[in-house]
Amino acid sequence: MVPMFEPPELTMQQTPIERVMQAYGMMVNLTNEQESSTRARLKNFLQTQSGSDQELAVLGLQFLRGTRPLRCGAKKREAAV
Repeated sequence: MVPMFEPPELTMQQTPIERVMQAYGMMVNLTNEQESSTRARLKNFLQTQSGSDQELAVLGLQFLRGTRPLRCGAKKREAAV
């Protein structure tokens, strides 16, 4: 009997960055270079935000699509002093 393959998203919890990149990749065709650049911009943006993984994924997708990023209720993280 052949073992069933389980996609990575079912076997481990996806990070908000991975969730956003997967969804955004279905909306926009990106080259490898564009994907790397987009992932870096997204990572930098999400480091300034706080909220649950779901809220961060929504904020990240809004950020990449160019809509207002703080609409879902997550709060911007305070800068460390």
